[in-house]
Amino acid sequence: MQKQEFISPEGLRTDGRRPTELRKIQCKLGLFNRADGSAYLEQGNTKAICTIYGPREVAIRSKALHDRAIINCEYSMATFSTSERKRKFKGDRRAAEIGMLIRQTFEAVVLTHLYPRSQIDIYIQILQADGGMRSVAINAATLAIIDAGIPMREIVTSCSAGYIDGTPLLDLNSMEDSAGGPEVPVAYLPLANKVTMVQMNNKLPIDQFEKVVELAIEGCRLVHKILKQAIEDHTLQLVESRGLLTS
Repeated sequence: MQKQEFISPEGLRTDGRRPTELRKIQCKLGLFNRADGSAYLEQGNTKAICTIYGPREVAIRSKALHDRAIINCEYSMATFSTSERKRKFKGDRRAAEIGMLIRQTFEAVVLTHLYPRSQIDIYIQILQADGGMRSVAINAATLAIIDAGIPMREIVTSCSAGYIDGTPLLDLNSMEDSAGGPEVPVAYLPLANKVTMVQMNNKLPIDQFEKVVELAIEGCRLVHKILKQAIEDHTLQLVESRGLLTS
């Protein structure tokens, strides 16, 4: 059986990208009126939607914190998100772990001390899965939190990088992810130049780890530029729709 080739002799990947090339990102803020904040983001063929409710009164008063807000995060994948239809289980351990990871990422950047005795609920659903779901979920949540008007220290962005056939690759798709090589998703604060989350799902040679992480960070910087532009465009649309611009 012939081995799957992930990088052609011309240096192109299976989807036509260069090793350090990000997938195309499209996003939109303010999708739903009934949510406090919402956003849709697609990166390549991976698509996610996020809604934010809060800050609002804590549902279980005994869990309220007197000095800050609680952040809850629920992450799920739609049953139609992959080529194989999956049954939905209430106790999905992997989804719970990713939800906890996203919650911890935003606990580090959201100014929760401004909302004592309250809660902020983040709901993320992956509509279509084609690699990089954790990063896409974090980026969608960033946009939705901004749409909700909840202040953060700065925009947090996420991207992953992998290592296949001796080559570091940025923003793995599903086929590359299934190759069994290491993937390193990173969450990053571009202005502070600080990594807030890094994971690794497989062994990676120590001499390559720094290269792969730096590539993921560079991907985060690219994502930051795209999200920043989307936020600016959305803000301008809101200002124009409310007649706040003067000629």
